[in-house]
Amino acid sequence: MASKTIDPLSVEEPSGVVEDEEETEEEEPAAAGEWSRETQVPGKVLRAHSDVVTAARLCFNDRCILSCSADRTAILWDVETCRPLRVFDGVHSKTITECSLIPNTNRMVTVSWDKKMVSTDLETGQTLWRRRQAGLLTSCSSSPDGRLLVCSSDPQNGVYISDAASGHTLHHVTDHHRSTITRCRFDPQSQRVASVSADRSIKLWDLLAHKTTVNIDSNHSNVVSDCCFTTSGYFLCTASWDKSLKLWDLQAGGFRSQGGTPLQRGHQGSVSSCSFSADASLLVSGSYDRTVALWDMSSLCQTLILRGHSDWVTDVSISADRKLVVSASKDRTLRLWNMENMEEIPQVLEKRRTQGTGIHILKGHSDWVTDVSISADRKLVVSASKDRTLRLWNMENMEEIPQVLEKRRTQGTGIHILKCEECRKAFPVSRLQTSELLTRCVFFRLKSPSRYRPQPPPLM
Repeated sequence: MASKTIDPLSVEEPSGVVEDEEETEEEEPAAAGEWSRETQVPGKVLRAHSDVVTAARLCFNDRCILSCSADRTAILWDVETCRPLRVFDGVHSKTITECSLIPNTNRMVTVSWDKKMVSTDLETGQTLWRRRQAGLLTSCSSSPDGRLLVCSSDPQNGVYISDAASGHTLHHVTDHHRSTITRCRFDPQSQRVASVSADRSIKLWDLLAHKTTVNIDSNHSNVVSDCCFTTSGYFLCTASWDKSLKLWDLQAGGFRSQGGTPLQRGHQGSVSSCSFSADASLLVSGSYDRTVALWDMSSLCQTLILRGHSDWVTDVSISADRKLVVSASKDRTLRLWNMENMEEIPQVLEKRRTQGTGIHILKGHSDWVTDVSISADRKLVVSASKDRTLRLWNMENMEEIPQVLEKRRTQGTGIHILKCEECRKAFPVSRLQTSELLTRCVFFRLKSPSRYRPQPPPLM
């Protein structure tokens, strides 16, 4: 999953100024390798970085975590022990903005504000190659076949396409955009590079034709913040600060005359991130309006709005089986949304509005959550934060959490759980009964029978 940059329009508080937010108590660190029970979902905190963690992702069949930071280091962690297997330092002299695993290898690539792109062997720790480019490197991605790398540079607004094995620059597209490139990504077939920019444009560079084959200018009315491909590569989705998401049919090409297809009933704030499910039937998006939205790709309409975050949603991710959505926010929390019974959730949201069903709030970070990733088997979630820590959340036994068991027990059974006004204990009551008349459990109702008597039917 791509790391998310802080909103360029936001103004950072100067160092030493404390934000006017809730005070958080310092937690007692759990022993390395032990699951912390401070929240409903067991979590692990990984500490070693001394500055903002800019990205974190699970790797090597979810046995390891790769992270990078503004402290100029990258770390490979062991999931079982929560200890660093290897610390990669002394390579970059400024903030590492993004790290990417190179598929089918044991190598990674890191890019930094020091203008360097560096490839490192994760097993030996050996630097394989380093290349200095002309500008600050802000985004990087590896092609799915592991042969190529792409990174964007600022303020040149260009992209570098390099050979992953040697680091040699194959293509340098200068002045590709008129302003900062916010994201650059390979398509699933490793044939094209999509880039989006603050200049509101979307471009596709064809690796076979060695030229820009798609150039969409000003279809959005504000910064284009993110983009993602479907697995087939036929569709590209773009997210923008103009509060909209648009879908581009790259195969049919109808956008050339009609523009992108807007997704209906959009966000109320700038959209910061977007991600397709593996089967491309769902799109999940996060916004500065503090909500997460799910979109049905068959109807191109928003099917769910998940509320609960108290600040910007900075990143979203959806598991391969579509049963779990994870959102990260500036409110310092992650939220896990259980989508397994998605058809029932709209009714619950309508009744409870912001409560929802199957939602778990993961608390523990003391500053912005900047990145989040889900393992392929949905058993682990890793989060990175501006509080200089990583947290690893164990979702394997999520169904055993008391609150989940309580919901599972009553879900679909047509019952309410009420509290007896006499003994203060919970008791079930059928939804078909008039709950306003039932304020006591059956034991206290038997002791003092209700005065209520059903009325006879009216005379015809």
